Amino acid sequence: MFPSQREGEVKEAFTGERLDTITHWLSVFISAPMLTGKCDVKYDPLKSESEVKASNKRICALKIIYSSAIFVVVFFIIFISKLDDSNTDNDRPKMANVIIQHINHTSTSPPALKACGVQVNNSSVIKVGTLHTYVTGSYMDHRSEDKQIKTIAIVLRNEDPTYKCVMCCNGRNVTTLAQYTIHGDHFGFDYGTATITCQIRNLCKSPTHVALTASEISDRITSFLPIRNIDFPKVFPYTFTICISVMYNYKNVLNLVESMEMFRLLGAQRVVIYKTDCDSDTQKILDYYVKKGFVEIIPWTIKKHISVSNGWRKDLSAGQLHYYGQIPALNDCVHRYMYQSHYVALHDLDELILPLKVKTWTELLPQLEEIYGTSVGFEFENNAFPFIAKAHLDYEQDTWKDVQGTNILNYIERVPNNPNSFNNYKIIVNPRLVYQATVHGLLDPSSATVRVDNSIARMYHSKNFSYPTNTNLIRDDHLWVYANDLIPAVSKVLHDCGLVGKA
Repeated sequence: MFPSQREGEVKEAFTGERLDTITHWLSVFISAPMLTGKCDVKYDPLKSESEVKASNKRICALKIIYSSAIFVVVFFIIFISKLDDSNTDNDRPKMANVIIQHINHTSTSPPALKACGVQVNNSSVIKVGTLHTYVTGSYMDHRSEDKQIKTIAIVLRNEDPTYKCVMCCNGRNVTTLAQYTIHGDHFGFDYGTATITCQIRNLCKSPTHVALTASEISDRITSFLPIRNIDFPKVFPYTFTICISVMYNYKNVLNLVESMEMFRLLGAQRVVIYKTDCDSDTQKILDYYVKKGFVEIIPWTIKKHISVSNGWRKDLSAGQLHYYGQIPALNDCVHRYMYQSHYVALHDLDELILPLKVKTWTELLPQLEEIYGTSVGFEFENNAFPFIAKAHLDYEQDTWKDVQGTNILNYIERVPNNPNSFNNYKIIVNPRLVYQATVHGLLDPSSATVRVDNSIARMYHSKNFSYPTNTNLIRDDHLWVYANDLIPAVSKVLHDCGLVGKA
């Protein structure tokens, strides 16, 4: 309900019930003994007759004065009520406005936002009508001369709809034909990631909301999405943003805190996590970082709509969408922060891109751009550090032993890479160069990436996985460069969240 509706209802109730209330209290006052003019005499046997008479006279006088005052007040209220009935709604008494303002101010359910008379929906996954299409967000794209609206979606690949864009422009709907492209990295699953493009026509230069439909009839839409990135700021609020997709059934509390604090030490100002589910201790950590303004949580609810796979191969993992929907989540994150962050890093919580000659990304990226140029993204070679390898306890922390997870500082031996097999690299890139992101790099041929020399930087991937027993692991303790800063930072977070005692 909007404020204007609520005001009208309150005013009507106020004026409609007021006379009934006045009449009720007037009848009560008139029937009261003090207003009848009767001064019944009651004798106190302990007082003399003269004292009683004098006392009764004073009581009678007070009752008469009090009665007269009540009549004056009641008359005044009736007069104001009659005067109010002759006024317009804009001339309601101040008392009614005070009540209305109080109700509006104290309401715990603010009116729902609307655009062009239609509900605005801010959910992270929204179904499009009767289609097998689920949109995650709509974003203004400023990279061409004619601006476009790009909507990231999850679509059923064998369905071939004709999408229409309904844009809210200055209080009216403008409809135009949409184009869409299904990304090639669907890995054979029924659903894939798509980019749906709405062209901004002369009739609508500044849209604020958009809806997708397969119908030309705009009034059939049930909700609008807000268009993000309407402005192209001259200065971005973040230099480095990390896109994490997807957090599912997550319980590794210690690893989460170590990763977050390493991200900070490396120079990231923002971490975006597309979260499906996690345990209660993990949620405490997430809440801590959200409150600090370091983490943004995007509720990733796609599994409520379609069956997601827990693997990347359809022949090995049941489901309709590749690996919990991480590819549409990555694409959504890149577009969400396209005009908020100078760079985005696309990798997982158990992965760290570490410079080898400097300590931070802030120092690393200018060097990379000088070597490789500014029109490319940067690939970082993956190096696996298995938790089943020998533990090196130089930085073991007794106070962390009861925290769920594994101390990554204990595992400094990596599996040698096979130069003849694919390397699961991850990237840091200027998001304005990205049109289609995937798990390992970029898809669109217009977006180039280069492999960073592994003597300059590489990715450290610490997790519980197996390797051949005859493998000669390589000692690599570069992570220990950060240990003296990392350990107290992690201990503080665990203590602040009530997971360990004070160190």
